[in-house]
Amino acid sequence: MNFPENLTYTKEHEWLRVEGNTAILGITDFAQGELGDVIYLDIPTGKVAKAGESIGSVEAVKTVSDIYTPVSGTVIEVNSGLNDAPETVNKDPYGAGWLVKIDMSNPAEAKSNTMGVAEYKALIGQ
Repeated sequence: MNFPENLTYTKEHEWLRVEGNTAILGITDFAQGELGDVIYLDIPTGKVAKAGESIGSVEAVKTVSDIYTPVSGTVIEVNSGLNDAPETVNKDPYGAGWLVKIDMSNPAEAKSNTMGVAEYKALIGQ
């Protein structure tokens, strides 16, 4: 399993990469493995969310799971490449399989609501 050092992670199994005031969010390699084959994503653009809230869902063969944001802000972009190829989340969860970009209203939440690789690995028993 892959856990890039340049990302932070949530207890709900999302990853976060911050670029300026923009947070890029996806689900972890662990999460996509647990979900199974991703077949559909439901994430609205323009949604204003608070940290800890669901911003949409990911549907897999096995189940439907909410996607939670660790940061407050507005969803400014949804990865449109996933509309025709949702399986990209399984194949490349940290690259082409990213889910959304969020314009953060409180950038400090990115640090306070996520954990580093070692802490995340401990959480999932790695």
